Amino acid sequence: MDEMKTRRHDAIVLSSGDERAAQAEMTARLKESPLPDDELLANLGLFLTSKTLSRILFFADIYKRIVETHGIIVEFGVRWGQTLSLLSALRGIHEPFNRHRRIVGFDTFEGFSGMSEVDGANCRTVDGSFSVSPDYEAELARILALQEALNPISHLTKFELIKGDARDTVPAYFAAHPESLVSLAIFDFDIYEPTKAALEAVRPFLFKGSVLVFDELADDIFPGETVAVREVLGIDTLRIRRLPTAARVSYAVIE
Repeated sequence: MDEMKTRRHDAIVLSSGDERAAQAEMTARLKESPLPDDELLANLGLFLTSKTLSRILFFADIYKRIVETHGIIVEFGVRWGQTLSLLSALRGIHEPFNRHRRIVGFDTFEGFSGMSEVDGANCRTVDGSFSVSPDYEAELARILALQEALNPISHLTKFELIKGDARDTVPAYFAAHPESLVSLAIFDFDIYEPTKAALEAVRPFLFKGSVLVFDELADDIFPGETVAVREVLGIDTLRIRRLPTAARVSYAVIE
């Protein structure tokens, strides 16, 4: 299995050469699709790979686990925002009238910030890795607004994007919102320092039944996430589980 980085944004790809060729061909088929514009969104399943679909199925299952709990959803590490958009769509399916189920995403939108020795050498990333296109957060906000427009009570904005270094923005957010309960927290910062800051800030707002999702737990390329969880929450306090549909993503329910 080869390892490479994409040229523009430093994403680490572990696919084989044949897999990357097939993915490139699928991308080309999407870009050159002869489907009419008004039927393209309804037929996106044509282009879903098993890897992409597995993540969708994972979050579809996770969302059902929080429907009977109260509180907001937070994602620490948004990047392109696929998970935020997916969660918004799932909210529209499972609880379209729940105005309290706000979805809040935190990201620098400029790549990693806070690389340290704890993150090790395997990830081969630096501050600025995993960046996105300039001003991308504005484009993501438009997409999330469209998601809300396709569901009830669309006149109420139920998402928020917080741009900046999580070591500052996450504690500031919860200091400004002492009423918060966190029903679902998704940790996808990958590296140690922002993950630890997010864990410390969110911990007082968790309750029995809160769901924590981890994208890099037990990952040798990004050990910082596991170290942060161990230091703040204690691995021995969590019943860490995974679903058969997704290999890398894990979750725990506060008990």
